Amino acid sequence: MSWGAVSAVLVALVIYGNTLSIREDDELYLNKAEDHMMAREQRVLIAKMDQLKRVIIVLAVISGILLVAGASVWVWMGFHPY
Repeated sequence: MSWGAVSAVLVALVIYGNTLSIREDDELYLNKAEDHMMAREQRVLIAKMDQLKRVIIVLAVISGILLVAGASVWVWMGFHPY
């Protein structure tokens, strides 16, 4: 159950990260007036995406560990009947 919960959160964060990346522009052409508003917003968005990337990596590692642990328990139970 814990693997399913971690994986569900991981999928939700990946989807959220993809929606954030849609709003990110690769190149911005700004004049002085737009620079104050848009560049700050872009920097905040990139900072959010970097932080989200770290969380996604941690959850992916935890999900993988839980998957291997769960599979190991099933295999062990298969070789050692009650």
